[in-house]
Amino acid sequence: MSLADFRNEYDKFDLPEHQLTAHPRDLFQRWVDEAIRLQAPEPTAMSLSTVSSDGMPSSRIVLLKGFDEHGVQFYTNYESRKGQDLKQNPKACLLFFWPTLQRQIRLEGQVQKMPAALSAAYFNSRPLPSRISAMASPQSQPITRAELEQRSDALSQQYGDNPPCPEFWGGYYLQPERIEFWQGRTCRLHDRYLYQKQEQGWSIQRLAP
Repeated sequence: MSLADFRNEYDKFDLPEHQLTAHPRDLFQRWVDEAIRLQAPEPTAMSLSTVSSDGMPSSRIVLLKGFDEHGVQFYTNYESRKGQDLKQNPKACLLFFWPTLQRQIRLEGQVQKMPAALSAAYFNSRPLPSRISAMASPQSQPITRAELEQRSDALSQQYGDNPPCPEFWGGYYLQPERIEFWQGRTCRLHDRYLYQKQEQGWSIQRLAP
């Protein structure tokens, strides 16, 4: 089959206007909960897109670790490529795509670091191997497998069961200014709604698919 001929029909769900919520956080919560309940693969995975100082965009998958009035939460190495991008341009986009539910959510907005105490609290809740690997990895820098394992072994010996949260690692909040919900529909007549933050509340528009 030619790639040009490969297509799927989107016929599982719909998103009529009466299912929309005044605040997008409530609809976001509902869709994330449904992705988990209906066992969508990697339901908390989201693509994070950033832009470098020379205008080059890049994307990678990170994991949703919470969302509240401060924004959508994720954690990473502050010295990584995405960390460097966000340092000079603190605007980003997050994209959820659940193929089995035929749904997307796109969130665009400002990004800021979480308080160090909150980052440390989450770091200390992680399994020990995850904490050691976060410390051992000079993320986005060239390294051999042997060097990476040597760094991990050395840190395990140095800190045992109590490695501290490094200063170069922690959380971010993305504070959405635009949130788009996309539900696939038959004949490519998809349901697509844009929430935009206003001084008072959120505006809602249906967009053409």
